[in-house]
Amino acid sequence: MLKLIKLEWKKNNVARSIRAACIMTAVLTLFVTAMAGELHDEMPMELYGKSMIDATVDIFAHISWIIFTGVMLAIYIVGAYETKTMNLMFSYPIHRKKILFSKMLAVWVFNFCGLAAGKLLMYGTLFLMKPYTRVTVVDIPLGTAEFWLKLFLGSAAMVSITFIALPIGLKFRSTKSTIVAAVIITLFTQGNIGSFSLAGSIPFYVLLFILAAVSVVAAVYDVETKDVM
Repeated sequence: MLKLIKLEWKKNNVARSIRAACIMTAVLTLFVTAMAGELHDEMPMELYGKSMIDATVDIFAHISWIIFTGVMLAIYIVGAYETKTMNLMFSYPIHRKKILFSKMLAVWVFNFCGLAAGKLLMYGTLFLMKPYTRVTVVDIPLGTAEFWLKLFLGSAAMVSITFIALPIGLKFRSTKSTIVAAVIITLFTQGNIGSFSLAGSIPFYVLLFILAAVSVVAAVYDVETKDVM
């Protein structure tokens, strides 16, 4: 499986994705650092039950990486169906499910590591900028187990729920449909109506995680016998 994942990265030019991810993370880091520098006493210091700093990093990182994951799903999986290259891959003496799972894992691992590393860079930069902003140790508790648990579990959850977009893209054999579905997922999970938001709602994320698992199963359910045309 590891060889197949590496092959997917090589075939889809993972270096290009790394460059794009680095640029996106750098822009996000500059943005949230600038926002932290603009905080003042009249501004609310909490948002969605979190400190303003924590919520800001979460929202912008999650929005960016959900869409980024959707784009990679479109390229790695849906695009292979759209361009008919999946026909060739399914002619290999390897189970079709294994091929699909390797593609999914290639996307999931890349984006999980990218989101976790990106958020850590943003938190680390804000922590170093404490003397010049209103950021405090309470906002970024790097020394607590809870912080690291939230960082990794949150990253895993955000990347995983993007897979809900996969069966939609496969249904229409369209990379555009996959990306649009990822954007809609972003709006539902990170958007708000007035003061109401589903961001941070554990029951909602549990439901989405279940839907993501169902989506993965649906994508590979009858792939061994289904015509790829």
